[in-house]
Amino acid sequence: MPKALYEAELYRLQAELVKLQEWVRAEGQRMVVVFEGRDAAGKGSTIKRVAEYLNPRIARIVALPTPNDRQRTQWYFQRYVSELPAAGEIVLFDRSWYNRAGVEHVMGFCTPEEYRRFLRQTPIFERLLIEDGILLRKYWFSVSDAEQEARFRSRLGDPMRQWKLSPMDLESITKWETYSRAKDEMLVHTDMSDSPWYVIEADDKRAARINMIHHLLSTVPYYAAQRPPLDLPQRPPSTGYQRPPRELNTYVPDYAAHLVGKPKRPSLSKAHATEGTDPVH
Repeated sequence: MPKALYEAELYRLQAELVKLQEWVRAEGQRMVVVFEGRDAAGKGSTIKRVAEYLNPRIARIVALPTPNDRQRTQWYFQRYVSELPAAGEIVLFDRSWYNRAGVEHVMGFCTPEEYRRFLRQTPIFERLLIEDGILLRKYWFSVSDAEQEARFRSRLGDPMRQWKLSPMDLESITKWETYSRAKDEMLVHTDMSDSPWYVIEADDKRAARINMIHHLLSTVPYYAAQRPPLDLPQRPPSTGYQRPPRELNTYVPDYAAHLVGKPKRPSLSKAHATEGTDPVH
């Protein structure tokens, strides 16, 4: 997808997401969006674009770590239930309870009985959420084996993105078909008429983001909720306040001025008179 077209349409859709957020707040709705898919399929970057202009007090990203010893003894869905939205909130799950259908099952982190129980309970669990009024949307990001490997190689050579790779991520290359079978089995049991899976073709990341956001907006009957009008008040006249001398404060050195070649301000604190050397270099 051409970059200029992508950026223009993304911005338009993000403006609609802000309207959706205000509708959720005004109507007291509860929304859950599940992002699942192959490693390196672009889930995280899509979530980033969805949440970019949203109020973090309303739209919250949930990416749970590995369960601790206590959580492993709880009902499997318990720690996800505690993250569900209250009225006027949106929760974006960067991976969700479907970990059990994917990595836990493939890598042997759960027993066969725990896996079968998950497949039986998940449709019931999701129907309970929907019957209680939660707007549940589930997206599966699909990527080809060749594109996944190319993205892994790109991350290996990029020090800013190497944190996105783990030994378990790399094992997804050798277990490609095993993960495929696990995904197929998951869809058989959890792709329901009242809680369907929506598949996103994600080899083109830009198109995947546009398609996902556009589809999400199309599934919700939101409207542009009216916010109460705000007027900037007149600043009252001064009552004689005087700012304390600047020398009493400790200021951060003006490294930005060094970068752009502007003259630096004189030192404002004797305690930091020798500061100004670049801590990075």
